[in-house]
Amino acid sequence: MRKLWIGLTYLVFFLLIAAPLGKMTAGAFSQGPVGLWNALVRPEALHALMMTGFVVVVVTLLNTLFGIMLALYLVRARWIGRRLKGLLNSIVDLPYAVSPVIGGLMIVLLLGPDSALGALFEGIGLKIVYAFPGMVIATLFVTFPLMVREIMPVLQEIGSQQEEAASTLGAYGWTTFWRVTWPSIRWAVVYGVILTVARSLGEFGAVLVVSGNIMNKTQTATTLVYQDVENFNVTAAGGVALVLAAFSVGLLLLMEWTKRRKGVH
Repeated sequence: MRKLWIGLTYLVFFLLIAAPLGKMTAGAFSQGPVGLWNALVRPEALHALMMTGFVVVVVTLLNTLFGIMLALYLVRARWIGRRLKGLLNSIVDLPYAVSPVIGGLMIVLLLGPDSALGALFEGIGLKIVYAFPGMVIATLFVTFPLMVREIMPVLQEIGSQQEEAASTLGAYGWTTFWRVTWPSIRWAVVYGVILTVARSLGEFGAVLVVSGNIMNKTQTATTLVYQDVENFNVTAAGGVALVLAAFSVGLLLLMEWTKRRKGVH
């Protein structure tokens, strides 16, 4: 029976991960290395990859900053009531329960050109939806829980005794954070950054709704893959998808390296 379950596990792994990855790689090289290279150096592919990179960088920076702050507030802040903390915890988990497409639709309804806020921002020359800011907001909505959920368990585990002792000795808030709190949560932050980057690279639904998928303007790598598949351009779609998959595998390897390094320390 044990051998049967092990065999079924390997079979599921092959069907869900190995086989699709192999098929995607074969499609990317269906016209040889030259065909793959031509697919990646297309102007629309270069722009989509560049746009994806910009979105990933901005979202990761914002997610790291506000994720750390919210995790600290939810665990350490005594001025936030228990009910309010429960509400905030539920809101943090909202992207897990809501489809990214629905999240993108909510952003369009709230900040789109036909909304009051959208018209207000466009009146001062700042376009949100169908532009880069909207893509950042949509990706941030999807990835926001990752950083918070990595840091909160660590803060709860280490407790607040050391921070309270530092405050008693006269340390200011920033000094306490950098000298006491940060060394304890830095690896959780690293994991959160890696997960945020990986999730941002692969985000599709929310970005598709918010960006409008305008070629050479608001198109990301994932939406370009979708367009290539719709146009039956297997080599082009496989090439861009292979680049995203390679980055994702690299991030997973980086996470394993950080776990081993954490174990050393």
